[in-house]
Amino acid sequence: MDHAGAIFDMDGVLFDTERVYQQTWHELAGERQINLGSGFLKAITGTNGERMRRVVEEYYQVSDGLAVMEECMKRMREKLAAHIPVKDGVPEILHFFREQGVRMAVASSSLPGQIEANLRGAGIRDYFDAVVSGTEVERGKPAPDIFLRAAERIGCRAEDCFAFEDSENGVRAGHAAGCITVMVPDMIDPSETIRPYCAWICRDFFEVRGKIDRIRSHFSV
Repeated sequence: MDHAGAIFDMDGVLFDTERVYQQTWHELAGERQINLGSGFLKAITGTNGERMRRVVEEYYQVSDGLAVMEECMKRMREKLAAHIPVKDGVPEILHFFREQGVRMAVASSSLPGQIEANLRGAGIRDYFDAVVSGTEVERGKPAPDIFLRAAERIGCRAEDCFAFEDSENGVRAGHAAGCITVMVPDMIDPSETIRPYCAWICRDFFEVRGKIDRIRSHFSV
């Protein structure tokens, strides 16, 4: 293949976990008699660290969002230990890339232990040559740091890597890194403002594979 690397976000891309996260955030809000409102989904998706903390403080109306975040992550660990929902086409695209000699990485804002637990629980950890967490970089998405680090870890130039993302923050990060950024939307439809940052927008990884096959066919001699 022309592209030497493929970098995947985790939640909402490899796994259908964003829905579980949203259920958990709303569960916690309900216990506090708080209505998070329609803007919460877009505000929280693709965040971590201080950015997530600020969103939680705004929507949960608390002065320190850390306790809410920790309780959400605790409940998520319990739920995902029981079942990890893999997104459509993920096993197939990972197998395809491996056959083509494409080096692969995960670049996720989640904590390192949760990333490893999810990948191993789903039986796909061995496909990845590197795993990079948001805790390993100074700036989170939409800054490009995590994609640049992931590309470095798999020995590729960022511009030679696909970056697969579901959130607008993630798409902006992949684009800023210089990756061939592909949006595979999950719970949020792509806005008109994010479309120019995407090389492709695909409904799932079966469509991604189809686009790759068409490109290879077009340029084959």
